[in-house]
Amino acid sequence: MAEFLPAYRRLLDCGELAQRAQAAEEMLRACRVCPRRCGSDRLAGELGACRVGAQPMVSSFGPHFGEEAPLVGRGGSGTVFFTGCNLRCLFCQNYEISQLMQGQAVSAETLAAMMLQLQERGCHNVNLVSPTHQVPAILAALLIAAERGLRLPLVYNTGGYDALETLGLLEGVVDIYMPDCKYADNQVALRLSGVMDYWDRNREAVAEMHRQVGDLVCDERGIAQRGLLVRHLVLPQGLAGTAEVMRFLASLSPRVYVNVMAQYRPCHRAREFPELDRPITQEEYRQAMAAAREAGLSRFDQQSAGPRWG
Repeated sequence: MAEFLPAYRRLLDCGELAQRAQAAEEMLRACRVCPRRCGSDRLAGELGACRVGAQPMVSSFGPHFGEEAPLVGRGGSGTVFFTGCNLRCLFCQNYEISQLMQGQAVSAETLAAMMLQLQERGCHNVNLVSPTHQVPAILAALLIAAERGLRLPLVYNTGGYDALETLGLLEGVVDIYMPDCKYADNQVALRLSGVMDYWDRNREAVAEMHRQVGDLVCDERGIAQRGLLVRHLVLPQGLAGTAEVMRFLASLSPRVYVNVMAQYRPCHRAREFPELDRPITQEEYRQAMAAAREAGLSRFDQQSAGPRWG
């Protein structure tokens, strides 16, 4: 088996990775890291709309075996859960981390050490969970970790509300993009996640991710090495616009790897809203899978949980 060389190693060797990290840091002066473009001077100590400053904030890290099969393998996916989020999803299942800000600020050196520990523990990748608002800190830490021997593929595990300018800095850095496609309607996104242009920005971002890394490629063990893996959480009453999301993904490539997720349950503030106050039904999930197939998609995660009720 030939040794896999992650994309960022090439940028490290030519000095480009350090330049990317510096360019990303400059984006924090009047923050434009994500599509909110809140303008906060995070380098001067101000908090962004994400409620995070310039330092990385981490809730936890370690091997995770509940991710998609191509990421997990036998050694697990090396997850780093970042605190905060640039979305305000009413039903967030990780709301303690994303909304209640469970976690602590760490240095770039400490974040780099976390990445290297995941490698030492036999994980197959470094899986950056909710990284969008902390890209500058991630690049600073990655530079340190790569200089110290990090060689794992980098997974960008995002809610899908990402800025093209930031993604441009990640080209040749990220090996595996794993975005959500949450909604196919901007008004639904505004009501449920607090941003008015989610579908517009999401389509731009996912198309750019696919342009950078292409369809998902796995090695002979079935472990993901490079490419796009999309998550779509089916919501009650068709709120996620599943059929339109699947048509969009198929327009990128019929080989886009999609996890049509059935595990929605009312969390965080969902009980306050009648349309969110129940799990999905078996029929809703069946229709979602049918929509994916009718769109022409053919690659689905084999570990997707079946729908849960009650």
